[in-house]
Amino acid sequence: MSKILFVVTGADHWTLADGSLHPTGFWAEEAVAPYEAFKAAGHEVVVATPGGVVPTVDRGSLAPEANGGQEGADKVAASLAAFTELQGPIKLEDVDLADYAAVFYPGGHGPMEDLAVNADSGRLLALALEIGMPLGVVCHAPAALLAATKDDGSNAFAGYRLTGFTNAEETQAGLAERAKWLLQDRLVEAGVDFQEGEPWAPKVVVDRNLVTGQNPASSAPLAAELLKKLA
Repeated sequence: MSKILFVVTGADHWTLADGSLHPTGFWAEEAVAPYEAFKAAGHEVVVATPGGVVPTVDRGSLAPEANGGQEGADKVAASLAAFTELQGPIKLEDVDLADYAAVFYPGGHGPMEDLAVNADSGRLLALALEIGMPLGVVCHAPAALLAATKDDGSNAFAGYRLTGFTNAEETQAGLAERAKWLLQDRLVEAGVDFQEGEPWAPKVVVDRNLVTGQNPASSAPLAAELLKKLA
């Protein structure tokens, strides 16, 4: 049984342009859908966060309107409760990639606050990319790629085809005008080949060992693509 490392944001807020704090964390569906797929395939999941803090779920991701109704919300809540590894994370800074077969980053706005500037996460991502380890990153989690820099200051993911939460989606979510920066803009500035799909529709991009998903709806299909690389 292989071990898959889940790197989860430790932030419980996102600092907006006016200095106000937007409550957030990780997005439930983006954690539980891949978790269930990986466990069903027989893999072990280990959660790591900056400092080993227990991660905070974005309460908005548990709402009926984010899950297609109350039934969907109840299912996500039950799945989240069963994801017991979230309650005992290891410290991100102590991770040894040699212990794992793949790495996965769920989104939510939290990564915009901490993982986007976390050097430990950046080094881990750059190493996973370099050694060809299957790497899955979804929605706002590609913000973490911004911290993966080479010795010359360039981004380790420059030239890779990938996707993430788009400017259009951030605008429709009502936060684009309040944000300090937008994920799509920063990734393009870092030199990636950003692939934009229709807002809220599933979109997964595979480039070498990197598998990225655009939004919450992309998390389950992303997990399926990542599992193909572990077969």
